[in-house]
Amino acid sequence: MAAGAPRIFVSHLAGVPVFDPNGDQVGRVRDLVVMLRVGRRPPRVLGLVVELSTRRRIFLPMTRVTGIESGQVITTGVLNVRRFEQRPTERLVFGELLDRRVKLVESDEEVTVLDLSVQQLPARRDWEIDRVFVRRGRRGGAFRRAKGETLTVEWSSVTGFSLEEHGQGAENLLATFEQLRPADLANVLHHLSAKRRAEVAAALDDDRLADVLEELPEDDQIEILGKLAEERAADVLEAMDPDDAADLLAELPEADKERLLSLMKPADAADMRRLMSYEEHTAGGLMTTEPIVLRPDATVADALARVRNQDLSPALAAQVYVCRPPDETPTGKYLGTVHFQRLLRDPPYSLVSSLLDDDLQPLEPDAALPVVAGFFATYDMVAAPVVDESGALLGAVTVDDVLDHMLPDDWRETEFHLDEGEEAATHGS
Repeated sequence: MAAGAPRIFVSHLAGVPVFDPNGDQVGRVRDLVVMLRVGRRPPRVLGLVVELSTRRRIFLPMTRVTGIESGQVITTGVLNVRRFEQRPTERLVFGELLDRRVKLVESDEEVTVLDLSVQQLPARRDWEIDRVFVRRGRRGGAFRRAKGETLTVEWSSVTGFSLEEHGQGAENLLATFEQLRPADLANVLHHLSAKRRAEVAAALDDDRLADVLEELPEDDQIEILGKLAEERAADVLEAMDPDDAADLLAELPEADKERLLSLMKPADAADMRRLMSYEEHTAGGLMTTEPIVLRPDATVADALARVRNQDLSPALAAQVYVCRPPDETPTGKYLGTVHFQRLLRDPPYSLVSSLLDDDLQPLEPDAALPVVAGFFATYDMVAAPVVDESGALLGAVTVDDVLDHMLPDDWRETEFHLDEGEEAATHGS
């Protein structure tokens, strides 16, 4: 739902079918999962509980939802069928928030929650609960008619839902630090006790935990991963950037590494094994296997659509790589690179194959770290293709990975800054 579109009341989502992009039904919505926040800030909608035809209930993140319209939910088609398990920071809308007694802030009058509305934030894939439909007077079921005046109010106009401002539980910490960048949250996590660190890590969703793990020192990564259930550990590794996940896997005992690889999707496991086959401080060991790859007949419009993906780092979004099929790494023959600035200068219908920068030699997978760093410095690049002797694109190295491997091992701990509020929250933990 785009910004400005009619809001969706959650009662209209109960039991609606969920479809993949091909139009095949994968299940039905059974609940919404939200995370409450400190004070009166609207809750963030994390995802949907979807019941498959097998009666198994799984978690569908809102980042995998591409549309909610006409009584149906459309997904990207990428579903994790691990059974849904509610975490301490999560609340179920149908199961815990509807039919709840809350108070109107203005009058301190107690009312009953009949429904909640959700809305997608502008230019983002985040969703929030923005309005509350309540009834004055006597109680009644959330979906039953009952006497008493009904009204719709802003989330901030009621009290009785949100977290308290005090307390240092994992739930409150997550709500307090929700707006932190992954690197900043990783720094906070690093300075917590091992017990509290494990609690917070267990409560984070897979994508958020993956982003945070990428920013943590190696010892913390191994500690946190070791305390997760094996299936979830595999899911988090899949959500990490392939090069970071491969680096982490390489540090684990062989038996643990093989067990986790066996739980991952075959394609992801194959990427991990391929990355771990290269020496750590080479282009092959530094690269990610998921750059933007386009075929020669793709247009500038196609390229810009791919670049807009908010899950991409700025470095990976700075250029696209044009290759013959297949367009998954290792690709067919690498033809050249198109830089983002060039995409902005040419008409949307132009073919990317007509805009290639094919003069710059790509990196070889066994190029040593000093060679890679010299390449970036010489040509003012933020990302560079890695191509094997057959001409196939294997992946791309980004400047952040080069810096990460050139800095001292403890660089994340030498420059740590906290705002006063964050610093106070870490004390006593």
